[in-house]
Amino acid sequence: MAFFTENQVKDETLLEVAKKMLVAARTAPKGRGFDNLALAIVTGTELKKLCEEVIAIGEKESNPTFLRDGNNVLQSAGVVLLLGTRIKSLGLKICGLCGFGNCAGKEQYPDAPCIFNTSDLGTATGSAVALAADHRVDTRIMYTLGYAAIKMQLLGPEYKIAYGIPLSALSKNPFFDRK
Repeated sequence: MAFFTENQVKDETLLEVAKKMLVAARTAPKGRGFDNLALAIVTGTELKKLCEEVIAIGEKESNPTFLRDGNNVLQSAGVVLLLGTRIKSLGLKICGLCGFGNCAGKEQYPDAPCIFNTSDLGTATGSAVALAADHRVDTRIMYTLGYAAIKMQLLGPEYKIAYGIPLSALSKNPFFDRK
């Protein structure tokens, strides 16, 4: 007969759910079928480095949100899913949803986000957290983790917008009702 402790099962399950979340994000619908997303799972020492970067940004910028999130994730999450997008227009002749007349006009401002890139990122993020909820895993979408991941170029230098989703399995979701 095998014997598994709660912590053994919890850590293994969080990683398995993160893998499923990654697949759910990847298969979420994309504008014109163009895939500009990058996805990654962060654990262990890389997770610690990510949290330390979030805290460092908070200290440098005197930003309590970054300090709170960095410490919260460091203490409560064993896994983080990162989701990021390139800024790449889809070559549409008629659109203007980004504020420019069309994709050719937007291309004159390469750092201006394309509405499809950001909405694809949102759709993928929603798909991922829905899957986590189906597995009763606690999450929260955090721009602070994504911001630090971009600064660290964890997804690659071409990815300019990102979110991080920490995963936890405690008696109460540690990512809400924080001080």
